[in-house]
Amino acid sequence: MNVLTRKRRLILLSIFFVVPLGLYSKYYQGIGNTWVNDYGAAIWYEIFWCLFAFYFFSSKKAIKLIPIYVFIVTCLLEILQLWNPPILALIRSHILGKLLLGTTFSWWDFPHYIVGCLLGWLWLEFIDKPTSS
Repeated sequence: MNVLTRKRRLILLSIFFVVPLGLYSKYYQGIGNTWVNDYGAAIWYEIFWCLFAFYFFSSKKAIKLIPIYVFIVTCLLEILQLWNPPILALIRSHILGKLLLGTTFSWWDFPHYIVGCLLGWLWLEFIDKPTSS
């Protein structure tokens, strides 16, 4: 019996593709590295969360809602960067905390979150597309 459906396999494959690209984007040193590090990585971040949520909620309705919820939550996390209580400072002092919560607020993150969520939505639509047999 096949434990992983085609859809779940595609989601996992996509996550295994997106995570290294997102991490690479965060530490890329080359032409346009400032944009890639700050904003390109944000696009991959949004796509990752869309895929992650889709693994657990993979209905047709979820395809439309997941990118919206991901956008709302990441915008709230961005705004949270304006607040620096000791507990958040402690979390952000570790690499995983920096990657998940971010460290500095930037208005320019918001348009890139939109781009990432739109690409995430297209990615989910592609994964959900039935195969022709």
